[in-house]
Amino acid sequence: MGAGHDTVAAELVRRARERGDTARVVDVLALLPYGLGTALRCFYRGSVRHFPWAYAALYRLFLRPGAGRRPSGTPLARLAGPRLRRLVERTGADVVVPVFHLGAQLTGHLRERGLLPVPGVVLVIDFEPHRQWLHRGNDRCLCLTEEAAREVRAGTGTPAATCAPVVAPEFSADDVPGAAPWRETFDRLGPGRPAVVLSAGAWGVGSHLETTVRLLAGHGYLPVVLCGDNQRLRRSLSGTPGVLALGWVTDMPGLLHAARALIDNAAGQTAVQALAAGLPVVGHRPIPGHGADGVRRMAALGVSEVAEDGPALLAALRRLTAPGPDRRLRIAAGRALFTDHADALTLVTEAADAARADART
Repeated sequence: MGAGHDTVAAELVRRARERGDTARVVDVLALLPYGLGTALRCFYRGSVRHFPWAYAALYRLFLRPGAGRRPSGTPLARLAGPRLRRLVERTGADVVVPVFHLGAQLTGHLRERGLLPVPGVVLVIDFEPHRQWLHRGNDRCLCLTEEAAREVRAGTGTPAATCAPVVAPEFSADDVPGAAPWRETFDRLGPGRPAVVLSAGAWGVGSHLETTVRLLAGHGYLPVVLCGDNQRLRRSLSGTPGVLALGWVTDMPGLLHAARALIDNAAGQTAVQALAAGLPVVGHRPIPGHGADGVRRMAALGVSEVAEDGPALLAALRRLTAPGPDRRLRIAAGRALFTDHADALTLVTEAADAARADART
């Protein structure tokens, strides 16, 4: 749906090709017939951007974790089955790796019915896996935390393991050349003001962003807002004194290494990239549904904090943007996600190798 799924898929492909394997990204929405994928994307985007209460209701109905019978995404996902099966046959694929929950429903459905001859290994990129990530037909799930892996095993019986978040190596590099130009920009626009990045996702979605921006600018910070492709939001914020409103950013590693903190509203890939870059993350005014659940789960893990209101946000930023033990603790906890767990692609190829070995015996 958003750019986060695409970013993860592209990085997996890059790693696979670097190892000499063949890999490709496939948009599961493009596999749906009758233009359903385009309609679904437009509906989701419009709901999150303009009618968040509607998305919150849909999340409670279809996605929210917990017991009890609720509608499944499998009937929709199975419509993409014939095209995926033909693609697997044509390419000779050894494994299919969903990084989006609709893809997980599709591979689980096909594997459960013996219609997909290769394993489905689901890479759950959310900190809080909702129920549509889960399908007992999949061969394995890879999760960002052991808590999430336990929930997958308990909910479906599917083998589940933990893996490091999938981000490009530039984010965790010690020397990022692109950081220097960003620092110069920050110093020119707000000398002496710590640069704080506000993430609104690829679609520029957020709650009361103008209020947050004015609060930060009025208390000595330089708000740097990632507006994505939302040009209306960018134009609106650009008129606020002391604010840097950006469109689509192509040098995210440099930007994050130059900033002092990230204010996050969705626990998505920008937050994960910030953790890799050693940038403290504060969740504030999360978008409803999976965003709010993910922000809370990140904070419970100790890799970020949640600020429920303006004074709490300012208090957190005072501690986390200044050198000291609080900042060091948050940076270390975030980076531990990457150093304490196995590489996702390694676990994927191990599952594919095991399936080939079983097929030969």
